Amino acid sequence: MNKILVIIGREYITRVRKTSFIVISILGPIVMLALMFFPMVMEHYETEEVRLIAVADSSHLFINKLPETETIKFVYLEDADLNKQKERFKQSDYYALLYIGHNVVNTTNSVCIYSNQTPSMSLRMHIANYIEKRIEEGKLWARGVNPDVLQSVKTKIEISTVKLSADGNEKTENFVLMEVLGYVLGFVVYIMLILTGNMVMRSVIEEKSNRIVEIIVSSVKPVQLMIGKIVGVSLVAFTQFAIWIGVTAAIYITVVSLFVAPDVTQLQSTQQLMQASGSILQQSQPAVDDMTIKLHDAMGTIGRINFGGTIAAFLLFFFGGYFLYAALFAAVGSVCDNETDSQQFVFPITLPLIIAIIVMVNTIQAPDTQLSFWFSIIPFTSPIIMMARIPYGVPYTEIFLAATLLILTFMAVAWGASKIYSTGILMHGTKPTWRNIFKWIKQK
Repeated sequence: MNKILVIIGREYITRVRKTSFIVISILGPIVMLALMFFPMVMEHYETEEVRLIAVADSSHLFINKLPETETIKFVYLEDADLNKQKERFKQSDYYALLYIGHNVVNTTNSVCIYSNQTPSMSLRMHIANYIEKRIEEGKLWARGVNPDVLQSVKTKIEISTVKLSADGNEKTENFVLMEVLGYVLGFVVYIMLILTGNMVMRSVIEEKSNRIVEIIVSSVKPVQLMIGKIVGVSLVAFTQFAIWIGVTAAIYITVVSLFVAPDVTQLQSTQQLMQASGSILQQSQPAVDDMTIKLHDAMGTIGRINFGGTIAAFLLFFFGGYFLYAALFAAVGSVCDNETDSQQFVFPITLPLIIAIIVMVNTIQAPDTQLSFWFSIIPFTSPIIMMARIPYGVPYTEIFLAATLLILTFMAVAWGASKIYSTGILMHGTKPTWRNIFKWIKQK
């Protein structure tokens, strides 16, 4: 036991002292959040440079009618000949040339933007939405329909989802938020299983190729080395996960305090004032912004999430899945002299994880289907699928069953992996085959 502890300490200290570990642990959550929100921020704070767009309208329906903004200005050309205007555009300072064909009412592809640069999506949507709306209104008038009447009868329905418990309690859930949380949890487990499993495999291959393992096994048994390596890397992963939780929590608290809390406080104050002042004030009070109401509902859903149970389930299924796949990756590393030889064995190992990611897309949309249930029970896919189902609420019996099967499968896999590891770690220069691997497992 002392020898295993020494190996665990060596694996742990060697990795946490690396600069790469510190950088990834601290900057990882920040980079992930930045990648998620950077496109939206860039779209929101698009360049403030005024863009002049020349308009050649051969239909004469939109001359001097296209709406301008602070950054989008239109210049209407008298001559709508496209070939002439394209030649003139090359010598001009216009940002783009907008051509509207004479048959724009009947043809969907008669509007085109010519530019030396790629026009932004906001610019294209700004023009397209206005043209579509005006053409629709014209067609309605031509058929004797007042567009204002049609607009007034349009109705938008948003379905609130209320979950009924066995004791009759009702809880309003924001399923969009739960879908996002389920996807994030499942995807994080997938990424970490792949990364930590490959970390174990590369470590074994490196020690084997450098012949360091021959010195190590003179003092410890190969099985002890494998267990120490797997546990050591798992502690590294746990440390990294704890740092990620801390950094993410700090970012979340900062964002809520700066942006969310004022809106929620304002919403609550407005509602209290309306209730205290009676129906007259309710009629005169301006309607609360829909986005603020949705934000309040989302915050309520976040408040009802059992973060303690979610984190406990995440740790249980992540480390259960980690030990299962780490044993397989360690066995692969022990029979290969380099990473190139390992590829034929890595794919069958990672195939269940790939299938789990595909099934997870269906799970976050329909978590109670038979497909989602069985894949959350099967040990090789349960770490990902079960975490995708957890935010929706999973019976404890299913969690216990999935966890039990995962542990039992790990014990069986670890037994077979130790057989492979004990033999393969000391073999050099021999191309590994599936036949040899199964032969090693059968050896007593």
